[in-house]
Amino acid sequence: MTDPTLRRLLALTLFSLLAACGGGGGGDSKTGTTQPPDVSVVPPTTTAPGTSPGDTIPPPPLTTPPANQAATFTRAEASRFLGRATFGPDIAAIDALAASDSDAWFRAQFSKPQTLHRKYIDAKYAAAGTAATKAVPNDFYESFWQQAVRGDDQLRQRVAFALSEIFVVSTQNEAVWPQTRGVASYYDMLGQYAFGNFRTLLQGVATHPMMGLYLSHLRNQKESATRTPDENFAREVMQLFTIGLYQLNADGSLKMSGGKPIDTYTRDDVGGLAKVFTGWSWAGPDQAANRFYGSVADPDRDWKPMQNYAAFHSTSEKRFLGVSAAAAGGGEADMALALDTLFNHPNVGPFFGRQLIQRLVTSNPSPAYVGRVAAAFANNGSGVRGDMQAVIRAVLLDPEALAPAGSTLRTGKLREPLVRLGNWMRAFNAKDAALQYRIYYLSDPLAGLGQNPMNAPSVFNYFRPSYVPPNSALATAGLVAPEMQITSEPSVTGYLNFMQDAIRGGVGESLAVRADYSAELALADQPAALLDRVNLLLMSGNMSSRLRTKILSAVTSIAIPAASGSNAAQVTTAKTYRVQLAIFLAMASPEYLVQK
Repeated sequence: MTDPTLRRLLALTLFSLLAACGGGGGGDSKTGTTQPPDVSVVPPTTTAPGTSPGDTIPPPPLTTPPANQAATFTRAEASRFLGRATFGPDIAAIDALAASDSDAWFRAQFSKPQTLHRKYIDAKYAAAGTAATKAVPNDFYESFWQQAVRGDDQLRQRVAFALSEIFVVSTQNEAVWPQTRGVASYYDMLGQYAFGNFRTLLQGVATHPMMGLYLSHLRNQKESATRTPDENFAREVMQLFTIGLYQLNADGSLKMSGGKPIDTYTRDDVGGLAKVFTGWSWAGPDQAANRFYGSVADPDRDWKPMQNYAAFHSTSEKRFLGVSAAAAGGGEADMALALDTLFNHPNVGPFFGRQLIQRLVTSNPSPAYVGRVAAAFANNGSGVRGDMQAVIRAVLLDPEALAPAGSTLRTGKLREPLVRLGNWMRAFNAKDAALQYRIYYLSDPLAGLGQNPMNAPSVFNYFRPSYVPPNSALATAGLVAPEMQITSEPSVTGYLNFMQDAIRGGVGESLAVRADYSAELALADQPAALLDRVNLLLMSGNMSSRLRTKILSAVTSIAIPAASGSNAAQVTTAKTYRVQLAIFLAMASPEYLVQK
């Protein structure tokens, strides 16, 4: 584990393999502002968020799944399913799922209450006697990793993270960065509505003050002789959150006219919708101008949904997407009409469904796969549109998702760095004594992982859904690889160095978060059994015989001395090196990095 030659060889080998797929590039550098649309490749009234008392939110009612949707799993299949539906499997979770079925697992996951990140931050600062408003992003990262690694509601944790990469708010924005409670609350809102209805989720996104700050419709004012309403959120709620740039068929393929794709909206639609999102600002007990502008502050305005201020809301007619909001209809009514119109647009099912598939299962779902997920969005089997539970089931249980690994060219996706770290921590029970998970500085691609939660470089996330590695086999095949947008020589080298250090010595402040390898150490003198366990935990039993032979050879090259009364430490050290090397080589391999 300490041989620099081995480290360099792995880095060069891995980079060459990834480069063959066309890795490289990065995200946009400007946050919170509208970016040029990504057109190089075109992808074929509610409960207020965060208002529930206590530190948990009860789960929503279970929805009835369509008949004959339960699946049973072998241990390897259970590991593969959990690798998509959670932040990674552990042995207990694998065995429990293999002994049950998907329907029982979903019912259990949908029934689990939600623990709130904002409540964690409030409690931490109340105990320290410090005002919660002095929280910093590091406090959210603590709570994020606590829940991602140890949360019992693993499906919610994984889906909330996926949603945070679709409905992006980022602490790279200067207005958002100091609002730690607000950022935590925004993430809570995504988790709260992850199992509800998409329409409710859309309402939560549109009215959350962090989204208001990030896409600048908080304090957005009606038109005047010298001012036009801010169009930022109006554009992105269509382009990125609901309907996309071009009209789609039910399977996500483009509708064409004269050989060209058909726009979903026009410049006039953006202008009309922008007027809908005027008059929205901080929550509070009145609609005074100084509260609208922010000089008078409600103590919980950073997480309470925005309210509409009639004096600042446009009273002119608002035309968008073929509908019209009457003059002086009121801010709440205008927003309800706008969000209902977007929610009922035929593009939403295939547009959102494809992105959720990409975040959880595969970068290149077939049109049939997208169509089946879109159908579940349109009707959950009981006539309900936008049922997130039905959509999540459809994404994870689709025949294409459950097909044998590598059975089609479209199978798989590159695991993003944060998910890899979560995999390792869950697989090997990594924790610190206080269970704080003070893991903060991950954004640097050389010193960290090139990724941190809620810290994307732009509203387009760390990577775009339609990103194609240039001059690659994927490009030739007409396929996309979103996560490759943050894959480069520095990030590959950084990942190898980071994981080698993590596996060997821990992560986080003072390297306090460390794995428990006791089960693996018990198998260290049985290299084949050790590798079987690592294969099951990290690669769902899909390690190729070629890779297995190479790792087995490397592991067995570390000799374990015969035990005696005087060399117990040397025996333990040799066993530890075997375990760490087996895990590192597995996690460094392209076979692990590409989730199949």
